Amino acid sequence: RLPRLTRARFTAPHAPLLASSHPLRTMASFTIAASAPCAAAAAARGISSKRAIARSSAALTTRAKGSRGVLLRRKANLAIHADLEPDNISVLVAGGSGVAMDVVRQLKDAGTWVTVLQRKNDDRAEIEKMGAFLSKGDALVDKDVKKAYDMVEEYDAVVSTIGGTPADATADSVGNINLIEACVKKGEEQGRMPKFVLVTSIGTGDSQGAPPPQVYEALKPVLLEKVKAEDRLKELAKEKGLPFCIVRPGGLKSEPATGTGVLTEDTSVCGAVNRADVASLVVKCVLKDKANGKVLSAVDSEQLFDQPAFEVFEL
Repeated sequence: RLPRLTRARFTAPHAPLLASSHPLRTMASFTIAASAPCAAAAAARGISSKRAIARSSAALTTRAKGSRGVLLRRKANLAIHADLEPDNISVLVAGGSGVAMDVVRQLKDAGTWVTVLQRKNDDRAEIEKMGAFLSKGDALVDKDVKKAYDMVEEYDAVVSTIGGTPADATADSVGNINLIEACVKKGEEQGRMPKFVLVTSIGTGDSQGAPPPQVYEALKPVLLEKVKAEDRLKELAKEKGLPFCIVRPGGLKSEPATGTGVLTEDTSVCGAVNRADVASLVVKCVLKDKANGKVLSAVDSEQLFDQPAFEVFEL
């Protein structure tokens, strides 16, 4: 499905890349550790009938009024609660050259239509070569966020890996919250909510006790801001029916994927994990309905910090 783009989006002036630094990226260095016509029309356009019917149902909610509108909206929500098909969706990815770009590469390899929100032009050549769209802008700037959401008429999912540093962690809260709130507005406009996958960090929220104390104290300014974004995402999920998943990676390493990255709901888990493996887990969370509403830690099962046995969350 080719996302519907407007010519004006490509001529809009480009704004100044949101840092995609992850607060635990140096942790590893610490020695301490519908209907038939709808289906037929969809087939003619190469869209699965299930997805077309879901979209048709969702579109009705924007025209429905009163109690009938509530009923139709509930039906639409039921219709789209299913695994997403990677070659039949459009995803907005916000973040820099780390995990975000690995997510973009893997989604593009699967045939997904991808738009990337970045502050700089560093990855423009690779993004465009892959056939993805770059929306140059800053998540801290409302108009830049709106421009990214307006580039495509409909989004099925949004992934944010953006973050700052202990010296300036504004992006971890304000930047992510801007993206989350704009996602809800986009969902209301298109008649169905995109799924929002927020990548934060082990040590955030109820996983505060997982990292070694020295590590937590060093990263505390970032982790406290990330909690604000997580809380806002959960709040809007409850109020607006926004599907979401939070992924909290451990200490990030820039090495080839090992294939041993895992997810767990255990908030005491801590360890290192390679960026490419985190990206694979994030993509699974984008696609799988089972991940909806979950807060998951991401670690490499072979790079744990003296971790006792824990239960793996399978997708």
